[in-house]
Order: sequence, then C-alpha cells, then structure tokens
Amino acid sequence: MPTVILVRHGRSTANADAVLAGWSPGVALDETGRAQATALAARLAGLPLAAVVSSPLQRCRETVQPLLDTRPELPLHTDDRIGECHYGDWTGRKLAELAEEPLWATVQRHPSAAVFPGPEGESMRAMQARAVDAVRDWNARIEAEHGEGALYLLCSHGDIIKSLVADAVGLHLDLFQRIGTEPCSVTVIRYTPHRPFLLRLGDTGDLSSLMPAPRPEAQPDAADGRDGADTSGDAVVGGSTGPA
Repeated sequence: MPTVILVRHGRSTANADAVLAGWSPGVALDETGRAQATALAARLAGLPLAAVVSSPLQRCRETVQPLLDTRPELPLHTDDRIGECHYGDWTGRKLAELAEEPLWATVQRHPSAAVFPGPEGESMRAMQARAVDAVRDWNARIEAEHGEGALYLLCSHGDIIKSLVADAVGLHLDLFQRIGTEPCSVTVIRYTPHRPFLLRLGDTGDLSSLMPAPRPEAQPDAADGRDGADTSGDAVVGGSTGPA
C-alpha cells in the first residue's frame, strides 16, 4: 500500500494572529509561510510523488503551489474530507479568548466528547472519521493507479494530521493532543496490509531517506520451494537501520 506524506500548511496570517481560522475564507500564508512552502518544494524534489491531494482551503493550496510550479506533471486533487475541523461558533475567535470557554478543557482532555457549538459545529470524532476515510480511499486509488509502494502528498491541517497519526498508531482520540505538528512540517505514514508505520512526525529536515527501495524479486524458500514469506509489513526487529 502507499506511503502518504502529510504536510501541514505553512504559517498563515491566522496562525500569526493566534486566531482559530477554521473554514474562514481568505486566510493566506504569511511571509514566513510562503518561505516555508518554497523550502518544502526543495525538500521534496527527489521524491517520486504520484499525486498531490490538498484541503480546499487557501492556506493549503498556497502551501503546495511552489511544489506544483516546479513539477507541473503532478496531478492536484482537492478533498473536503481533509479540510479543517468545522469549529462552528469558535471560528475566527482568538485562542486566548477561547481558552476561557468551558469547552476548551474538554477539547484538551477529552476531545472524543468535544462538539463545537453552533449549526456548523462538528465533533472531533466526526473530524477524525472523515479524515481517516479520505486517506484510506486515496490509498486505494493511488495503489490502483501507481502500484504498491507509491508515494503521494496530502496537505491538510494540524488537528486533521494529529487525528490521522492517532489512528495510525492505535492511539485513542482522547490522547491526540499529545501529538505536535509545526506549520509546514512533514508527517509520513506507510500503510501496509497489516498495519501502518509512522515514519516521520512533524519533520522539518531532510526527506531523502523516504526514497522507495527497489523491490526485490521473490526468492524461493530453500526449505520447501515456495516463495518466501511476505515480510514487507513487519517491523524491523531492533529498530530501523536507516537509509542504505
């Protein structure tokens, strides 16, 4: 199954102002965010990406644009399911102000019970469910079109990415606030038929070790003549040895 490179959008004007942007229109990258997006394209330059999937929100589309400018062959898809959580009446308010709300403690300590207020408010459980469904759907599509072992990029938002990591490592949503993702950081999950593997979390450094290794031909088992067992989904005993 594919490896998904999860990118949180670069720093936005709302991030800089400590405002909960949600689905507010017109939230763009600030100067720092634009520099981060340009650097991201260089970090990804050597990787054979099959596609780019983005949240429809402006700050995500601006984050992937420098990559698309340098690699015009890459198809771009948008998916509302990886858009930001619908924060309802919290949208557009200062984080310092929201920290005084009773719901804030629930969001921090018991997020699986959190439902944001107002007719547009969403539960955090629903947010996670739609994001996980989206990634599973894109995994199947990318594998069907590009083969197992393909790499693709998905640009989304902090809470979405944290919830996807929690799902991948079997962490209850109530603990997902222990996960951190900086603006324009890279989080990588390799999916296999048996389990996902978290390869990067909030990475802002070199990504060259994500280059797929050549797939070896199946070798007969010396004992009984059958093809060797498929160990591609197994963990490395003792820990990964890093790139060759």
